[in-house]
Amino acid sequence: MGLLTRFEDSLDRMVNGAFARAFKAEVQPVEIASALQREINDRAAIVDRDRTVVPNIFQIELSDHDYTRLAVFRDALQGELVTLVKGYAAEQRYTLLGGVQVVISQDDELETGIFRVRSEARVEVAAQGTASLDSPAGAALGGQPRLEIGRTAYPLVRAVTRIGRGADVDIRVDDPGVSRNHAEIVMGTPVIVRDLNSTNGTTVNGSRITELALDEGTAIQVGSTTLVFRST
Repeated sequence: MGLLTRFEDSLDRMVNGAFARAFKAEVQPVEIASALQREINDRAAIVDRDRTVVPNIFQIELSDHDYTRLAVFRDALQGELVTLVKGYAAEQRYTLLGGVQVVISQDDELETGIFRVRSEARVEVAAQGTASLDSPAGAALGGQPRLEIGRTAYPLVRAVTRIGRGADVDIRVDDPGVSRNHAEIVMGTPVIVRDLNSTNGTTVNGSRITELALDEGTAIQVGSTTLVFRST
């Protein structure tokens, strides 16, 4: 029995077929589950021969109509989707850098039957600049280059990682002073931070930059948010 079939059967047992009735012409839960699997595959990043990192944080955005109809089952569905992601990652031998979260929310701009998936690879760290070495997430970091925002680490697993407030970036920063596509990190020797003609600019040590090579511990300011580059 496939993961999607087990997912449907589990939900059907919990709500006695209510999903099928509620979603006859709208977004089907299995469509969301399939989209999560595609998102995981599309954003899988090979770090080395034994490790392919995939997102562990997912935001599912639904139209007002679909969200209202789904709200009564929201917690149950989120829980089943978390189980699905964990099972799929294990089946494909993908690496999750932290606990899996799936949050279903409402977006008034979406039309009925249309939904959006956002995702990111994120690991919670014990304190600014450190990770718990006793946790699987901490062990998985190793010497992985990353950006840290407060107590959260974002592994840099792509050749180019975009930062901003928009829906299509790799690291989403919810800060009104940050542009939709604000800056990007370009992996290489050295690793580069580049401003993307943002409205308020990108600063390092109080100076506005266009492009700058990053050293261990470099603090990058976008809006009122500080991102610290770590490579060890």
